[in-house]
Amino acid sequence: MRNNSDEDPQSVAIKQLERFGLSTYAARTFVALASLGTGTAKDVSQVSEVPRTRVYDAIDELHDRGLVDVLQSSPKQFWAISAETASRTFEHELQHRTELLQTALSELESVERQAEQRGVWTVDGQTPVMERVREFFASAEEEIVYMTVEDLLTEDLIEGLGEAAERGVSIKLAGVSTDVQERVQEEIPGATMFESLWVWSDTSAGRLMMVDGRKTLVSALVNGADASPSDPRSETAIWGEGESNSLVVVLRAIFTWRLGTGEPE
Repeated sequence: MRNNSDEDPQSVAIKQLERFGLSTYAARTFVALASLGTGTAKDVSQVSEVPRTRVYDAIDELHDRGLVDVLQSSPKQFWAISAETASRTFEHELQHRTELLQTALSELESVERQAEQRGVWTVDGQTPVMERVREFFASAEEEIVYMTVEDLLTEDLIEGLGEAAERGVSIKLAGVSTDVQERVQEEIPGATMFESLWVWSDTSAGRLMMVDGRKTLVSALVNGADASPSDPRSETAIWGEGESNSLVVVLRAIFTWRLGTGEPE
């Protein structure tokens, strides 16, 4: 992920540390120590804009989370763990919190989610849309029909299609170049390629998919293909689920006609 060109590494690091739950003073202290290597409270205060009297509180917070070590000298010296170790520490912490959240939400979720979704649902942002696509791939039991622009067919999604194929799901794919088609067929030998409904590069189309003939998603690249994935308007999608859902009925008819699998229901 690229940093914003308008932000210096120090500002980016402080902002991300705060998002991981560190106080502003603790984040600034850690960044100061990372640049100093080791230092006293006075050293940290001089380069971090943290009042000297508050450095000790920040050190206590960092020490409790295993991010700094303390040398019991006079004055005390402080040492920050390496960037690699710090990143790994936060990664493990995030994974643990994610697992706790997933367990809690699973216990709250209804035993049987509603299968027939009336109306059409919307989701904004490339990352949330991709997660919805991955979720749909994981739920597939019989068939996935997927049309997309090449840049949106990421390795994660190819992996999701491969996992579905291993479960015996039929994969039909369109919208990508011959080179990408060959790569997909190497990883998913049973995948079928078909001609797209239009030249994707001439439109703002993002994805068009159907799973098991009863779950569909359509998206567009609202702010263009170069928009940041974190931009809520980088991609917007609508999806529907259920045999009689209006979006499902329309796309099922389109795919039935395009793939020549018989008359639409």
